[in-house]
Amino acid sequence: MEVCRGGDVDRASYVYMLASECYGTLYVGVTSDLVKRIWQHREGLADGFTKKYKVKRLVWFETHGDIIEAISREKQLKKWARAWKVALIQEANPDWRDLYDDFTA
Repeated sequence: MEVCRGGDVDRASYVYMLASECYGTLYVGVTSDLVKRIWQHREGLADGFTKKYKVKRLVWFETHGDIIEAISREKQLKKWARAWKVALIQEANPDWRDLYDDFTA
């Protein structure tokens, strides 16, 4: 398992965290197409929690070799306390920068 900030996002599966703002509302998700899925969240095309609470900023993600592994990790993170998730984000992205910009720049 590897925490990534960029690179080849066309292959593999991803677990990701979105935030409404720095230290704001958090959302944990899983996808096989990170760029497309984050775009859907940003455009309000993903009905539910992220749309309701305007959770659009990609602040953390991991790359996994297969979707089964990624789903398992997503379930694990969803059970974590908020403080643990914040610490994970802080370690990889202390400024809570929107990492989606790395893929679209």
